[in-house]
Amino acid sequence: MHYELATLTIRLGTLNAAVAAIDAYVHAPEAHGTLLGCWFSDVGELNQISVLRRFADPAERVLERERGLFSANPFGCGEFLTALDQTSYQGFPWMAPIEPGTLGTVGPIFEIRTYEYKLGGLQPTIDAWEAAMPARSAVSPCLVAMYALDGTPRFTHIWPAASLNDRSAARAEAVRIGVWPPKGGPAWLTTNMQSTMFLPTAISPLK
Repeated sequence: MHYELATLTIRLGTLNAAVAAIDAYVHAPEAHGTLLGCWFSDVGELNQISVLRRFADPAERVLERERGLFSANPFGCGEFLTALDQTSYQGFPWMAPIEPGTLGTVGPIFEIRTYEYKLGGLQPTIDAWEAAMPARSAVSPCLVAMYALDGTPRFTHIWPAASLNDRSAARAEAVRIGVWPPKGGPAWLTTNMQSTMFLPTAISPLK
């Protein structure tokens, strides 16, 4: 599947106004794509909003990216932004597309983790995750794993949890029973990794 993850860093105290502006922007008549998640950071780098959208095909994703590039007010948040990053992603090919209408409540904690991988490491990473994910998902589900099409070679995975305690317990249990990390996967990773905990905004379909 074709995704974009946008990270908006905003001025302190502007969250509610920024979320209202994002809502109007992604649902405008000229907008492309489907809003999946709109989350604000709670643990990690603060004053960030992550916006996850799905697109029918790469052409639609490019059209929506260009709408933002040619705008002086991307996401309707020009007056609130201190930084904006937009990355195009492709879902790991064996993962089912995200369908928020069928998932119900899956959070409200959403951990967004990004790992850089070594050159040549993408296919081995995809294969290792495919082999490991059935057993790992039995402990706790992965919402999506997807590789970046822009910038440094890296992939991002998003994990929902009912609480921070549940998130920590699931990761510890997966390691304890030997289903995580994926066999051979860490060998292809660099040490450049980051993780941020997000909570859903009022407009997020995924909560």
